[in-house]
Amino acid sequence: MAEKTRYTDEELEEFREIINEKLALAKRDYDQMMRVLTNQDSNDVDDTSPTYKALEEGSATQSKEDLMEFAARQQKFIQGLKAALVRIENKTYGIDRITGKLIPKERLRAVPHATLSVESKQLEKKRK
Repeated sequence: MAEKTRYTDEELEEFREIINEKLALAKRDYDQMMRVLTNQDSNDVDDTSPTYKALEEGSATQSKEDLMEFAARQQKFIQGLKAALVRIENKTYGIDRITGKLIPKERLRAVPHATLSVESKQLEKKRK
């Protein structure tokens, strides 16, 4: 029996559902982060009242920087999920971009935007 070279349409549809669920959650989380960063969810006067507590200001700045970094990572995750949906449309989803073999379903269920198998990912890290 020949080795399978791509996932079936039914399998791709299963992955599409997983990706769409993760995409909806990721977008919701990203939007919430952006509302916090732009003070849209706040009715207080933190951004307008003078404050003399330097340590608290530093802490707030650090928290905002952390949130901005997390929002950037979330945006990258969203882009990865959208790219995975394109690969589903092209019927190239789940194919390891180094070996050309299928990425195991378990990995794709855990990391649906993956383009490398665990083995390829480890080889890529060793090369760097």
